[in-house]
Amino acid sequence: MPQMGTKKIRHMPVVVLAALGAAAIGLAAPANADRDTEFASELRTFGVYGQRDYNAWIAKIQCKRLHTGLDANAGEAAVFLKTNLHKDSTEQQVYQYLNSAINFYCPDQRYVVDSIAGIPAPAPVPAGTPLPAERG
Repeated sequence: MPQMGTKKIRHMPVVVLAALGAAAIGLAAPANADRDTEFASELRTFGVYGQRDYNAWIAKIQCKRLHTGLDANAGEAAVFLKTNLHKDSTEQQVYQYLNSAINFYCPDQRYVVDSIAGIPAPAPVPAGTPLPAERG
């Protein structure tokens, strides 16, 4: 019976780990693809059409603009979206798109849309214990 060389046995875990890593990456991609597809389906319900990848890309950029403060409120976000969505998009569709983008890609920015309805933003959570000067 031929014996396996020790080199083959030693490298076996590396091969197994690489295969598992590739499988995990392969399984992770459909999750994003499904979210993008669901986002596109929701956009269609209020008449916004276009390439699924493009709409998802614009939504993710919008979220980044909100996170970085480039767009400080829903009005500024709407200007960016109106510029990048189909030229015949109505104001209502732009705000519906913004609402859906936040729901799908950056729910932590919900206060941006809520502020339009007069719902106040949540109070900021203190970071860590209070400083001596902040204690009462």
